[in-house]
Amino acid sequence: MTAPGAETRRPAPPKASDAWVAAAVALVARVATVVWASTRFPPAEDGRFYDVVARRIAHGLGYTWLWPDGAVTYAAHYPVGYPALVGAGYAIFGEEPAVAMAINAVLGAVAAFAVHRVAAPSATRAGAMLGALAFALHPGLVAYTPALMTEGATAALVAIAAWLVVRARESPRIEGPMFVTLVVVLGVATLVRPQSLLLAPFYGFLSLRAAPFRRRAVVAAAVTAGTILVCSPWTLRNCARMRACALVSVNAGWNLFIGAAPGATGSWVPIEKLGVPEECKTVWDEAAKDACFLRAGERAIAQAPARWLSLVPPKLADTFDYAGAAGFYLHSSNPRDFDDAAKVALGTLETIWQRLVVLAALVALGRAPGPRRTARRIAASVSGVWLVVRSAWVAHIGVIGVAGLLGVRLVDRPAAALAASTVFATALTHAVFFGAGRYSLVCFPALAALAGTALTRKEEVGDTDVSKES
Repeated sequence: MTAPGAETRRPAPPKASDAWVAAAVALVARVATVVWASTRFPPAEDGRFYDVVARRIAHGLGYTWLWPDGAVTYAAHYPVGYPALVGAGYAIFGEEPAVAMAINAVLGAVAAFAVHRVAAPSATRAGAMLGALAFALHPGLVAYTPALMTEGATAALVAIAAWLVVRARESPRIEGPMFVTLVVVLGVATLVRPQSLLLAPFYGFLSLRAAPFRRRAVVAAAVTAGTILVCSPWTLRNCARMRACALVSVNAGWNLFIGAAPGATGSWVPIEKLGVPEECKTVWDEAAKDACFLRAGERAIAQAPARWLSLVPPKLADTFDYAGAAGFYLHSSNPRDFDDAAKVALGTLETIWQRLVVLAALVALGRAPGPRRTARRIAASVSGVWLVVRSAWVAHIGVIGVAGLLGVRLVDRPAAALAASTVFATALTHAVFFGAGRYSLVCFPALAALAGTALTRKEEVGDTDVSKES
């Protein structure tokens, strides 16, 4: 009972203007990083390959490779999306790594805006802002801005796709332009990182706010088909130029062999260390060699399925326990300006930051309105314990499990459903192939948005339309 003259104060709903603030904060942090890094950190690791291909694309030479003997061949070992994006930037602004870094910075800023909008339907104003800032200032993602690598761009594109899902839910009917935009963004994300295709059915299914299962399934299939259609021109190019109709790239066989060979550990191991299969040693065609490695990987799994399954926990641990991608890249690029001590310091800060985000995400799932709240709170608490030990991957899998306890009500919680599906798709991919910390970067935006909903408006039931809040 409220005392006379007292006012009942409710948590303030999110404001669209706050999303712009988050985007500005993300942009400032990333631009400052680019200014610091642009002349210090040349392309390193896989970034060297992306830089070379981007330069060739900028010169109109396409995705081709110039060999030391002067031969030029068509290539598709790595995905085309990121070097094509950087190549466009090189063609317009000049062939400097700073251009690629600036592209990463802009994508990160847009993603921060998107994270706020994903959290907004369920979170308080403070919660949505905290979620957006948890992404905008994430030390690992900010420090990864100089990296000419695909994970940061993929994380941003996935965040934008999640925002489009939330936008689509605001309308009582299917709006063509919104779904076309969602399909295009998912298609581009797939061209940047092929496993993003696994998100298409989930995101399509969630893009309707209130609809029967059959209609959701039809939309999920349509979004998935549309995503594949966006990739189809490149697939047809591969059919013609690579003599293999690969959707995007021809490295699935390599990756399966690395994760299944007798010497596999669960993380990346050089092919030379594992030993090239005898039948693949004289296969030189890029697509044919990948197919050869695929057969060798499948054979290794068939011969020792229990051993392959036993590698799943190490693979998930390598993926979710500790990212460290930014420190590794910067140290590899320029160990003088980013030494071992700096790498350890950044990795420590990043690990603490990310585990706090996952903890807040678990709290949000435990507090969410809906069925089995006691069970969810117990499961979230048990999962959270793993964040203070080395096996944080268990807590990430816990996000999927606790979200699943919402049952059919999960579709009414877009931030929760998007986070759970993104973590699930990532875990599934790397349980099959192999793990590495940088692969978890794509989950950070969705987890940050879910973390923001730990501060939930009490009157909120399901998602509400906050797009018109001022």
